[in-house]
Amino acid sequence: MQTTFDFEKPIADLQTQIEKVLQVQEKTKVDMSATVNELADKLEQTKQDIYANLTGWQKVQMSRHADRPQTFDYIQMICDEFIELHGDRTVRDDKAIVGGFASINGQSVMVIGHQKGKNTKERQYRNFGMANPEGYRKALRLMKMAEKFNKPIVTLIDTMGAYPGLEAEERGQGEAIARNLLEMSVLKVPVICIVIGEGASGGALGIGVGDRVYMMQNTWYSVISPESCSSILYRSWDQKEKAAESLKLTAEDMLKNGLIDGIINEPMGGAHQDPIIAAENLKARIISDLTELTRKDADTLVTERIDKFSNMGVVVE
Repeated sequence: MQTTFDFEKPIADLQTQIEKVLQVQEKTKVDMSATVNELADKLEQTKQDIYANLTGWQKVQMSRHADRPQTFDYIQMICDEFIELHGDRTVRDDKAIVGGFASINGQSVMVIGHQKGKNTKERQYRNFGMANPEGYRKALRLMKMAEKFNKPIVTLIDTMGAYPGLEAEERGQGEAIARNLLEMSVLKVPVICIVIGEGASGGALGIGVGDRVYMMQNTWYSVISPESCSSILYRSWDQKEKAAESLKLTAEDMLKNGLIDGIINEPMGGAHQDPIIAAENLKARIISDLTELTRKDADTLVTERIDKFSNMGVVVE
């Protein structure tokens, strides 16, 4: 059974009406195509009105949809080949971050991303996409390997944040993420980062420094989740909708503030409605950027990347 959010209820109601009319038509053999067409037109208009005016909180909900494509889904749909690599060579293999060499349209790349899991058992196995320090160290190991073999890097971001457990802090969570920020800024190969779901805090930024940074249409990217922000400011999660608007966390807000390079369109109603189209849009963006970025020499890539992030947040009065 597909998840329907509260704001999608008018759409669900119209779909139910259409189904009932079709059932009556089947049962009575009376032509009711005019009614069906009228309801279908109304359904299409309702979809356009709702999905074109989503609030910040509604986009957060969309990014968390249970059927939304995750890193492995996109790898399967956009990559010709994929060889997963494991372990950080220090502690263990963190299942919340996956990565390996892949081929996209004949171009060899290193793909790295968060993997949340699709069911309860898999989510526990993947720690709900919340990486430990060894996850970020694994990601860095793979990035350095890609640099060694002169292969571009593509990262797919989808996490509620880095794992906040005591053991993660004991093993150096903050240092691991900070190290990635430093090392990614000076990688001598093209780096493309794409938020495909949730982009929360340092957990997202730990694999989010690149020559090009994109967000898919119904995603969010922020230093803190709306619920956590609400709990800090209002001592309750009840103001999460207000917090989401204040955080300016949508793709449109991020693009307006110059924090990302573009927005990758999704099918109407979200990537979960038609994952293949979402993957095609993602693949087209990656191929286009790889064509452009692979023409640049290493020094130019590093200089432009550092300048890009150094200019963020600069205000001239």
